Order: sequence, then structure tokens, then C-alpha cells
Amino acid sequence: MSMSIFCVSLTLVLSIFSGTDGYFYQRVSECRYSSKDLQGIEFIDSYVFNKAEYVRFNSTVGKYVGYTEYGVKNAEAWNKGPELAGELGELERVCKHNAPIDYSAILDKTVEPHVRLSSVAPPSGRHPAMLMCSAYDFFPKPIRVTWLRDGREVKSDVTSTEELANGDWYYQIHSHLEYTPRSGEKISCMVEHISLTEPMVYHWDPSLPEAERNKIAIGASGL
Repeated sequence: MSMSIFCVSLTLVLSIFSGTDGYFYQRVSECRYSSKDLQGIEFIDSYVFNKAEYVRFNSTVGKYVGYTEYGVKNAEAWNKGPELAGELGELERVCKHNAPIDYSAILDKTVEPHVRLSSVAPPSGRHPAMLMCSAYDFFPKPIRVTWLRDGREVKSDVTSTEELANGDWYYQIHSHLEYTPRSGEKISCMVEHISLTEPMVYHWDPSLPEAERNKIAIGASGL
């Protein structure tokens, strides 16, 4: 099995905040990339007052667009003034100029997941046992976690979270398998991620103490 990543994207956000007496002003400038060849690249400059965007410049549109009465008046004035010429140059000056740095520093980086396989208390259901396969601290976000029972993928009685952001560029995900143990069977968790040269398989061994099982899972990930 293999996992494909069909699109990479990066949004750089530069914000300027100011506020006084309960009023809040924010300006957000974004470079949006959809591919390394810079096809479809966009520069967006948004003006926000009290969390409501009132005017925006979009390089694809090529002009300011207002979303409120005040924003429409600003857009009309700025589209006739020197502000528009400055915005039109930002796509080349900022977005395309910084694209190689952004890709090499962020999007081309990968970090392998640390995997933990453990037994957890099952909810009240038709199976007496439950396993949890957790992958921690991986980047980028796309990942695939599947369960194998004697080498065959299990699709029923499986629940998984979405990729959860840690808040530090890394992600984590948790997958649960409810099951009824059978003598001599082998239950495994398989993790696929762009940072791995091949899928990593972690076997559940109920005879080992919890701490030893965790060591084996993390060690396998390192290999």
C-alpha cells in the first residue's frame, strides 16, 4: 500500500494589529501556493475591522473589492490611486521571491511519526477488547493508519480521529480497533507517511508489559 499526496499548499500570513477603546483593526497579507511551479499562486491583502473583512485585494482579480459600504468607498478610491500599483507588485516582490525559501524551509521537510500501540478500555459494545494506535509528532499532516488482523486489513469496528494539530507544526492521530481476541492471531497497526520509505507495521504483543510494548513501537518507527 502507498499513500499519495496530491497537493501541497502554504499560506504565509503577515498581520498588523491595532486596537483602542474596544475597536480592533487587522491587516492580513497572504501568499497562497498550490504547486512548486507557482501555477495558480495568489497574493491576497485583507483589511479587517472588528473581525469583519471590509475590503480585499486579490492578485487574481487584479483590484480591490469592498464588502461593506465603507469598504466599497475605499476600494473605489484605492483602485484609482497609487495603492493599486503597490499591490500589483507584491505577487512578484514578495510571493514569488520568497517561494523557494518557503518550500525548502517548510514544505520539503518531513518528520517521522512516533507510534504507540496500547490496550484501552472498550466502550460498552459487542467486543470485550480495544487497541489504540497513536502516531505523534509527524509532519506534514497527511498520514494513513490501518489495522491488520493476520495480515489482512480490518475495516469494521475501527474508528479514527482526524489529524490533530499540536500547535507547533506537528500533528498526532489516534485510531481504535474494537475486537474479540482469538487464540494465536496477530493484530498489527500499519502507518504510512511521506517521511517513511515504506509502511511501518507495529505488532501487538499482549504478553509484554505496557512499557516494553511502547519501546518496541517507538524503536520500530526509528528503524
